[in-house]
Amino acid sequence: MIMVTELLAPARDYSCGVAAIDAGADAVYIGAPSFGARAKAGNALEDIARLVHYAHLYWARVYVTVNTLLYDAEIPQAVELIEALHALGVDGAIIQDVGLLECDLPPIPLIASTQMHNFTPARVKFLEQIGFHRAILARELTLSEIQAIRSATTTIELESFVHGALCVSYSGQCAMSYAVGGRSGNRGECAQPCRRRYDLVDGQGHVLQHSRHLLSLRDMNRITDLGALLDAGVSSFKIEGRLKDVPYVTTVVSAYRQALDDALAERAIPERSQSPSGPKRSSSGQSRFIPVPDLGKAFNRGFTPYFLRGRGVSPGATRTPKMVGEYLGSVVALSPRSFVVESDAEASNGDGLAFFGPSDELTGTVVNGSRRTHRGLEITPNSTNGVVVGQSIYRNHDRAYETSIAASPPVRTLSVRFVLGETEKGLRLHVEDEDGTVAYVDSDGVLTPAQKPDQAEATARRQLARTGGTQYRCTEVELMWSQPIFVPVSKLNDLRRAALAELTRVREANRPVRSGRILRNEVPYPEPVLDYRGNALNSRAVAFYRRHGVVQIEPAAESGLDLRGRPVMSTRYCIKDELGWCPHLEGAPRLSEPLYLVDEAGHRYQLHFRCSDYPERCGMDISY
Repeated sequence: MIMVTELLAPARDYSCGVAAIDAGADAVYIGAPSFGARAKAGNALEDIARLVHYAHLYWARVYVTVNTLLYDAEIPQAVELIEALHALGVDGAIIQDVGLLECDLPPIPLIASTQMHNFTPARVKFLEQIGFHRAILARELTLSEIQAIRSATTTIELESFVHGALCVSYSGQCAMSYAVGGRSGNRGECAQPCRRRYDLVDGQGHVLQHSRHLLSLRDMNRITDLGALLDAGVSSFKIEGRLKDVPYVTTVVSAYRQALDDALAERAIPERSQSPSGPKRSSSGQSRFIPVPDLGKAFNRGFTPYFLRGRGVSPGATRTPKMVGEYLGSVVALSPRSFVVESDAEASNGDGLAFFGPSDELTGTVVNGSRRTHRGLEITPNSTNGVVVGQSIYRNHDRAYETSIAASPPVRTLSVRFVLGETEKGLRLHVEDEDGTVAYVDSDGVLTPAQKPDQAEATARRQLARTGGTQYRCTEVELMWSQPIFVPVSKLNDLRRAALAELTRVREANRPVRSGRILRNEVPYPEPVLDYRGNALNSRAVAFYRRHGVVQIEPAAESGLDLRGRPVMSTRYCIKDELGWCPHLEGAPRLSEPLYLVDEAGHRYQLHFRCSDYPERCGMDISY
């Protein structure tokens, strides 16, 4: 069996989607005009249609997010939207609300959003049994947990996040934003309370930590773990970032494309094998990458593999939720208009600089000029306010790097070979692409032997190889004629254009197309009782759970529940572990519990720690 793998990239809009595909993505995911889990990342159907057309040239796929919770009145609109997406040729719909499964949906593959809390073998097995094509796994899972899910399932595809921003909460299990300000993450309107500053207060009112971002996490980076994830059964490798711009997408996709190709090559079965297996790419074409993609120059809050290999270095980014950037150097001299950094690096006008000011707040400025002196790199910034001697300076925007991306963006092409030969009536140009797709065009007419054979052959090879301006790249031209024939340049060009147009048509007809259908059955849901975190917001969702044996269903938080005194966030991340206070650690301080988080507006949250002798079972609940 050959496992088809996929590098999946975010598309904020059409331009970002094209950039991702050009950089080597096998698929992209993009927000629908409404009902996507990023309210600010919606796209018109016309733009989605354009992206679908572009992606399908390379047999790449486009998935669309329709993954918010829905009120009863919104269900018909959501169904109508999914029908429209299917008509556009979209390759899959990412959904969260199970109420949609009680509706008559078109035969579009359905992908279970990570908001459905796809955390256990039983949950993912259930999704498989009711007809989901794919499950997007919870970000917190370890390799062994992913392997257990794969072992418990057979046909459902497993998608895993590998790069980008992290929600500190189990996805779909956070009501913190809604509880405090009425903005629901499950409705695409999260206010990101996890990125705010908090005081940590003990049971006696003592402030243990003051004004720190105690719920903010670094960004995920699993570029060195792709092989292990392949071996664990992951088939889709997802980059987070539907609000990110073209330079970010270009950099991250380029880096992961090369790393995933290396991992696939290591697992390839030699060609002499009689039973080929091993993973392979799901789309066609090769990308010419940007010069040395550098993940450190794309937006990040620092990196963590998260819990993939268990609890190692804690993933918190508690000092700031912003991008600090690469260390440039330490300030050794200061004047009213400039400062000198002890550094071997260079700086460009327009670079963004960052440093921590007196209140430990990340502050930024922009480079207006720089020059090399005997003391180091002298920088003239937009402002020197807050800069002091001895301070560490970071660069969080590298203008020269982004300029290099814009000047030489990735280009993706499909390799083709031409064969020009004779027929009884004239000429035939045969073209075959890297997928084995074949097309040909004929040109009738009397064939005239060339008076200059060498020149005729050279001209034919040169003109047929000129595929610039198309998605094709010629790798070979073979001339299968009995003798060199004089063919005008204009006719060679017409043959080439017609053959490639026909190839494009045949490729579209041959493109692997998948369909899906939810199975209406009564397979038991893994849990017989659901509280509000089951996210049943509409009557169809309730009917779905009833049909699958759930006997007690509490309405979702967004129904207007009073959440005071109830958990509004559940995490695998632990503040005690982050601060080095885990009770399993020798010398850990004894704390006066319960502990509380207090934000800058005075909202107070109680922490409940799920401590265990098994670290993977540890975690934390936060109640309001």
